[in-house]
Amino acid sequence: MFDVVIVGGGAAGFFAAIHIAEARPNVKIAILERGKQVLTKVKVSGGGRCNVTHAEFNPADLASNYPRGEKELLGPFHSFATGDTIGFFEKRGIPLKIEEDGRMFPTTDSSQTIIDCFTSEAERLGVKIFRICTVTGFENITSAKDDYWQVNTTKKTYKCKKLLVTTGSNPKIWDLLHRLGHNIVSPVPSLFTFNIQDERIKNIPGISTHAEVAVLDKIKSRRNTDNASQSEILSSEGPLLITHWGMSGPAILKLSAWGAQILDSYKYEFKIKVNWVPEYHPAGLLELLLKVKLVEKKTVLRTKVLDIPKRLWTNLVRASGIDDNVTWPDVTKAQLQELTTQLTQGLFFVNGKSTFKEEFVTAGGVDLKEVNFKTFESKVLPNLYFAGEVLNIDAITGGFNFQNAWTGGFLAAQGIVNSFDNT
Repeated sequence: MFDVVIVGGGAAGFFAAIHIAEARPNVKIAILERGKQVLTKVKVSGGGRCNVTHAEFNPADLASNYPRGEKELLGPFHSFATGDTIGFFEKRGIPLKIEEDGRMFPTTDSSQTIIDCFTSEAERLGVKIFRICTVTGFENITSAKDDYWQVNTTKKTYKCKKLLVTTGSNPKIWDLLHRLGHNIVSPVPSLFTFNIQDERIKNIPGISTHAEVAVLDKIKSRRNTDNASQSEILSSEGPLLITHWGMSGPAILKLSAWGAQILDSYKYEFKIKVNWVPEYHPAGLLELLLKVKLVEKKTVLRTKVLDIPKRLWTNLVRASGIDDNVTWPDVTKAQLQELTTQLTQGLFFVNGKSTFKEEFVTAGGVDLKEVNFKTFESKVLPNLYFAGEVLNIDAITGGFNFQNAWTGGFLAAQGIVNSFDNT
């Protein structure tokens, strides 16, 4: 009989185990991991550097980065947030650094630093780790004499007083929890890039520029062909990266996170509208181009008058029906109007998605209404706790998903420790 069994050897599971063991050294803790390796998501995060958290220190601002979980995490972030995460790692000799975009990494730039920290701490504190140990069922055993959880696995059966589930996006575990009476919000992908086949971006992968992107209402956009009248349902602004498959970068990833359920309902076929120069609206940009026409003598193609990559400018000029040898004095107002549209209201058809690197994130999971966010304990079954992405919580890219894991793991650990004190 263990005091605590943690199902899932990932970020939230290890973080919780360490905090429980530190607070109560005599408590017997086991981590059950279905794979050969633990902390696999930590390994690949941030391109192998591990994007530990984000330099956002205001709880409300931090919570605003969670399309699902914003309201529920506000209270927990007042108890444990970015500053506490930094403190945890610094206490263990792992300083973090802040990059220009706010992402935080260990100064070693290696995820192995974080993995070694967790595994060595777990070993030091006597936490048992069982690998290749797939859970096949949970049973809540309650009687006049007994009150414990039984965890059935492919290896053996484990018994425990407290059960913490930190399995991330695992459909089989969600199914087991559903059988126990928990409502599971149907999972859909989040954090993905847009697949786009379009001549305007076909030959320029690797180009990055600041842009504003809007997803158009699929139903209403069928009725409207005029770019300006297309109904927008989601929009974001930020760096946009052109790839071999289409578009990525923060501007796209934000849309994929906030629109996860809508875009799933669209079966990942929809239109987006891109403003490559978000500092301009169409009327203002056309006015600028007409002024350039009065003073510039070179070809339109060779005279990049806006702060966008040269190759992108070239493609958009050509897409506007302006031949390579047309000079500014010879370009027509109609052609400049079309160029304005291409620059500020370019329509692109998205046909499919691609996973963002190896950092797969899912929207969906245990219904948040069924969790006490002071302790991360189930409201449906006693002595059952959750942390991490097993819950219907997910974030935009930038270290926020790990911060959810740290916060949930810490508060679940506190809840478990306090429950032992009260028994």
